[in-house]
Amino acid sequence: MQTTTIILNTVPDNLEFIYTLFEDAIKYIKKNNYIGWTTYDKSQLINDLENKNQFKILINDEIATVFSVCYDDPLIWREMEKGDAIYLHRIVVNSKFKGQKQFEKILNWAKNKATERKLNYIRMDTWAANSNIIEYYKSFGFTHIEDYTTPNTLNLPEQHRNLKVALLELKL
Repeated sequence: MQTTTIILNTVPDNLEFIYTLFEDAIKYIKKNNYIGWTTYDKSQLINDLENKNQFKILINDEIATVFSVCYDDPLIWREMEKGDAIYLHRIVVNSKFKGQKQFEKILNWAKNKATERKLNYIRMDTWAANSNIIEYYKSFGFTHIEDYTTPNTLNLPEQHRNLKVALLELKL
């Protein structure tokens, strides 16, 4: 049987499953004493979906991964924000598809989007205390720019407030 993989925007009918993905990820993180999500912001996920900034990787019509993007991120990237990057956020993998290089698919998709929009960077942030995930992203060519503690503002998703993050950048 041939595997078909496509990346599409999420739709409202996907929301309950997306919530389940996040809840499963949180359980996995807690069970293994990893550093990562302890909660997630449903309103941010809905906002991402409504603004067509949330995507799903479908493998044989099953959601393997969801992720969000934006094209400016001044609260986290501050003076480095110049409108020349695509930002990857809220990546969560369906446990049935772990170990199948989902991030590589996201990164290839993001490179194409960045090229279409004539952007110079792909940027993301992750938990500064999670050296394993930082090294994982660096293995794809990302550079660790700095660690930064996010502001405690309602303009950020709940799980992203007052959080020490590592800022990562891939120059295209």
